[in-house]
Amino acid sequence: MLSKIKKLSLVILIITMTSCQDDFLETAPTDSVGPAVALADEASMQNVLNGIHRGMYSQSQTIFPGGNTARANDHWWVPQGDNLTGGIIHSADANNLGWRDNMQWNDHIIETSLTNEILWYHRYNIILHANLIIKRIDEGNLIDTPTLRAIKGQALTYRAFALLSLVQHYSKGYLIGNPSTDPGVPVILEPQTTGPRGTVQQVYDQIGKDLDAAITAFQNAAPRSTGGPETKSQLNINVAHGIKARWALSKGDWQTAATSAIAARQGFPIMGEADWKSGFNSNSLPEVIWGSNVIGTETTFFRSYFYLMCNTFNGSQNRSNPKIADRRLVDAIPSTDYRKDVFLKDAPNSNASAANGQGGWANNTNPLYTTQAQWTAARNAIRSQYGMTSGHNTHPYMHVKMLQKNPGTIDPDDIIYMRTSEMYLIEAEAKAMMNDIPGAQAALQALGGARDTAFNATTFATQAALMAQIKFQRRVELWGEGFGYTDHIRWDEGIDHGANGGSGASIILYQDAFVIAKPSVNNKWIFKIPQAEINANPDIGPGDQN
Repeated sequence: MLSKIKKLSLVILIITMTSCQDDFLETAPTDSVGPAVALADEASMQNVLNGIHRGMYSQSQTIFPGGNTARANDHWWVPQGDNLTGGIIHSADANNLGWRDNMQWNDHIIETSLTNEILWYHRYNIILHANLIIKRIDEGNLIDTPTLRAIKGQALTYRAFALLSLVQHYSKGYLIGNPSTDPGVPVILEPQTTGPRGTVQQVYDQIGKDLDAAITAFQNAAPRSTGGPETKSQLNINVAHGIKARWALSKGDWQTAATSAIAARQGFPIMGEADWKSGFNSNSLPEVIWGSNVIGTETTFFRSYFYLMCNTFNGSQNRSNPKIADRRLVDAIPSTDYRKDVFLKDAPNSNASAANGQGGWANNTNPLYTTQAQWTAARNAIRSQYGMTSGHNTHPYMHVKMLQKNPGTIDPDDIIYMRTSEMYLIEAEAKAMMNDIPGAQAALQALGGARDTAFNATTFATQAALMAQIKFQRRVELWGEGFGYTDHIRWDEGIDHGANGGSGASIILYQDAFVIAKPSVNNKWIFKIPQAEINANPDIGPGDQN
């Protein structure tokens, strides 16, 4: 494996837990604390797991040698799925943390880009430490207890999660390629080893084995603790089922996708309107199955998901560049659907540097504002209602879906990775693809009916009509949560900001990314293997590059 990851074989993550609000990561070389000591018992292995949990949201240089402060792992990766595919639209030119480069498709297609390197490093970091735990347990000289089974279940689930993330970014999509021959990513099952790319099918097969083993381990394991938002940082059987649902959906195993999605959401009811509009900032929301609880002492400040995404965060990325939604999507949301409320269609364009050149009162075209006083009052009302500062700009179609608990600050908030609504949508899509029309309608009604008082899934009576509505519901319900990239690949859909009246994106800002051909004919959808990996891994050569 890459030299930076191999160096991690000389470092074991150790968490000193003093309380749920005061944990920190330490490292110790194996000449002082070797694997046998660091993984001596359940408590030690749980500490290593806690290191993986923390690594999901910490800045990458705290996780592996050679990391970079510009990426705080899934603070960055979660929104990129929608940034790359144009779901999240930039209203002005701002390139903090390479956010604009990624949006313009000038980043992931370069072998030496930080984005490619950090995603690769982080996911293999997870695999390394999961392997250390799995190997220690499989040695068989520890007493088999419910707690030990839960630890093994988490390690196996993490390995599957990391492999799925890697193969979905660095390989061609399963449904649009030839998985039996398409190059996959290295499947590393032993600590401190390297490996060749193998095939996409081999990677998918290993993910399935890991998830089945994880679910078996969890079935007789100690349950995940209940209580505050910190408990949902730990993985459990629901998370394993949820990742299995994603895995199966991405490979067209529709029955497994539906069954796993139903299992994943058990115990996590769909949230109501008040919760849905509360800002998506806490694992405490009832339908959150898995997320990182980002505690105040470990904030990443201007590296966080909310810094990139949230229009109330007090950072330059947000004040000068409010994120907007595709106006074609927003306009299509029925007025009876309360999700429409989090997209401010009529917000004044107060940014003199707006990418569309229409910022300021002098360029106002909204007939709602016939005087500058009305226009200014509308801008100020939005700032006041949502806790923005006087420096925050507004823009038509800006979102207020992601909101801070303490708006107008740089305080940290949780990152949500998996929730119940996604599982209903997976079930609906899988059943639609099996042509189980009543089953797909029922799953779709459970979600759509909870969001829209007039929703009636029976009006979508064919597979084509159901799939069109399921795609629409995913784009509305999961907007900003990072699923756009994998959805586009699974559905083999390209990007066209100019079609059907236009998305609201500026072609001057978006450049070549304004139109992107569909994944089956455009290999730019596949991330480049980091050049540093090719240089360091004897099992991967220049000919293995995407």
